[in-house]
Amino acid sequence: MKKVYSYLIAIALLLFGATSCTDVLDQKPVDSFVQDDVFSDMGLAQAFLGRCYDRMFGHDNYTSRCREDLLDAGTDMCLCIHRPANYGWLKGTMSPDQLGFFENTSYNGFQNWNAVYSDIQNTNLFLANVDNVPPSAPTDPALITRMKGEAHFIRAMMYSNLWMAFGGLVLTDEPFELGQDFLTITRSSFEETLNFILADISDAMNLLEDDMQQGRANKAACAALKSRILLFAASDLVNGGLSSSASNELVAFQGGSQSARYQAARDAAKDIMDGTYGDFALVGTTTDPPSPLTDADVQAYADNFHKLFIQKGAWNEETIWATQYVAAGTGGNYNRCNIWHGPNGYHNWGNNNPAEPAVRKFEMADGTPFVWDNGEGEYLRTATAAELAANPYENPYYGREPRFYATVLYHGAPWSTRPSDALGIDPTSTVQTGHFYSSTTGEITAEGLDTRQGIIEGWNGTKNGYYIKKFMDPEVAGQYYYNENHWLEFRYAEILLNYAEACIELGGADLQNGLDAINLVRNRSGLPDRVTADQDEARDFLRHERFIELFGEGQHWYDLRRWVIFDQVVEDVCEIKIKEFDNGNMEWFYDLEAVADQRSWTSDKHYWAPISRDEMNKAPQLINNPGY
Repeated sequence: MKKVYSYLIAIALLLFGATSCTDVLDQKPVDSFVQDDVFSDMGLAQAFLGRCYDRMFGHDNYTSRCREDLLDAGTDMCLCIHRPANYGWLKGTMSPDQLGFFENTSYNGFQNWNAVYSDIQNTNLFLANVDNVPPSAPTDPALITRMKGEAHFIRAMMYSNLWMAFGGLVLTDEPFELGQDFLTITRSSFEETLNFILADISDAMNLLEDDMQQGRANKAACAALKSRILLFAASDLVNGGLSSSASNELVAFQGGSQSARYQAARDAAKDIMDGTYGDFALVGTTTDPPSPLTDADVQAYADNFHKLFIQKGAWNEETIWATQYVAAGTGGNYNRCNIWHGPNGYHNWGNNNPAEPAVRKFEMADGTPFVWDNGEGEYLRTATAAELAANPYENPYYGREPRFYATVLYHGAPWSTRPSDALGIDPTSTVQTGHFYSSTTGEITAEGLDTRQGIIEGWNGTKNGYYIKKFMDPEVAGQYYYNENHWLEFRYAEILLNYAEACIELGGADLQNGLDAINLVRNRSGLPDRVTADQDEARDFLRHERFIELFGEGQHWYDLRRWVIFDQVVEDVCEIKIKEFDNGNMEWFYDLEAVADQRSWTSDKHYWAPISRDEMNKAPQLINNPGY
């Protein structure tokens, strides 16, 4: 951290390039430009705060968790085909010398120690100087107050992302100075860091206006962040549930009551549900779904859910806070979900493939569990054309719950119109992750366009037979165009599930309240209520619901750690091999010998990220996390 001011050069140049200032600014030292010029002009001060927003998630062009490599690809949900080795906790390789996913700002800037601390420094610099900006309009004092509230939220967001990955942090609410001695700084405890973040959230709430411009920090976003971190604080991971680190104050509480922390998490979520910070609701109906669901019903529920993630313009009633994007060429920050995640047969890059065990977790449309075994075992399914006509449920992708069709692209799934060089081969524009065979010779007749053997861009094809659909806009040709859909950082469904978990863990009279919240989420997606009086079963219901509802949104990595069950879910990612015959017969084979990614959980130390060797060398008095 001795070089914390190195970011100033980039900030100064970016601000200079974004304004119409004269050459006089270029003649001053960089630190003088930042300190004296930016905070002597309201427009530049606002631009500086804009840069704090831009770098809140650790990288100029990635202002959210919307990334090419998703955090949940480091769990049992998905496979990152481009850089699987970066998820070192699944390989036993993560160390202070090899941080992988935590090291590169392009793929995980929001948990990159250097990048986040650079913007914490930016934000501290802003808060230390913004009161000195001379007002140029009668509304400027109120504007300064509001901007300070935004800065407190930004800092709380950045610290919370580091805190949930590293534990206790180096806390500072003042900007570091050039030449400052960093040999005396230390990490604060896990509890002290939480209290620091909560204080920032409180300050932000007190300073922000009730009516904020869409996209800026608002009171509801502060409340949602508070709900998220208080649930983390109540978890087994930091309340003695991980024996190897239970006595370490950097990564665990050393006192207090876990029950009291669940009560605080419950109450934080309930404040939002009660409308304290605005009126939020799930998009779609939350009444009991029809039974049975028709195919048209399933499609309608699926479309409603998928549209949540491709919304543009004004936020819907479920969105608490989102990152907004514009088309390429009109701004520096971008969303390229279609090209990052889309099938390679569309000239896309095919990253973050859902794993077969994850696909099987999606229920049937009537709310019963999906069962692969139709008499041929857990790995093989076959069906003749006649059998499929008589019973379409022989196809494992038929009759599934609506969120399955909004989240996963599978062999035979409809998708957007093929590009011109593939449309003649696939005029129906359905995903081809399997291959086509002759029913007479048994020989392959055509490779699926969206496989690694496909003729469009085979090297970008799925390695295990699926693509993620959830964040992709069917109207965007990812080959040529950027996405403009928002990334939903906080949405009402997460708050309901946060509340449900806290209630279920508290048990007693709270348990039914938790189930009621789960059932709102399920009913919105066309699924029937969960009913139980058993706390363990209710806990299983909640964990399943978080897995499905929040698939790919970046919460599952935290959940597996919070619940201290990462070791129970890690397994190799293998390929589903699909044969489609010219007479309509089908075969689906989950081949455990076709390993797309070898994974193992080798040590409980990987529940926490290590501080890098470079950072430890700069400030050797820092204590690293247990096991490192």
